[in-house]
Amino acid sequence: MTLTRADLRKLAGPFLVAMALLAGGSALIWAARQVLHGAQRTLASAAAERKQNTERLARIAEEEREVSEKLAVYQQLKQLHVLGEERRLEWADAIQRIRTQRELLDLSYRVEQQKLLASVPGKPWNVDFFASTMKVNLALLHEDDLLRFLADLRASGNAYYAVKKCSLARTGQAATGVSIAPRLRAECDIDLITLIDRAAKE
Repeated sequence: MTLTRADLRKLAGPFLVAMALLAGGSALIWAARQVLHGAQRTLASAAAERKQNTERLARIAEEEREVSEKLAVYQQLKQLHVLGEERRLEWADAIQRIRTQRELLDLSYRVEQQKLLASVPGKPWNVDFFASTMKVNLALLHEDDLLRFLADLRASGNAYYAVKKCSLARTGQAATGVSIAPRLRAECDIDLITLIDRAAKE
């Protein structure tokens, strides 16, 4: 089939329209792909940001939990009067009260000078641990008297009482039946530990 010039002139218009449509279609496909890639990048960026926010929220929640736990411990220590300066008068009153209640026949003690044990930085406070060693000498009717004395001392508060060492020795005195004589003598070194919040003092 042979096309004449007249036929070619008739086909020129539709051909140009087809080429224009083809070019437009290609442009639309390219634009759609660009929009799709942009949306994918936006989606990936949003997912990464969401992941970062989730991790940040998890860290904040963990920090809040740790701070809450430490504050609970702090409040408990405060209620036990372990925080702050030494309370030597309260210590003396506690020992006298225990001596009277337990009817301890012979009890003497001496509290040595306070020493810094450790400094612990942290949140929400920075804490210094101090210890004053109490040397206790007491006469006992029975071994349980020493255990009761130490339990009463711990229960009295005003410090954390850490027993470093205790030694027991027999006095050699025998019960006569007329009077009660101590059969044992105990010597103990007890650390009276207090905590000072440096941030609270500033």
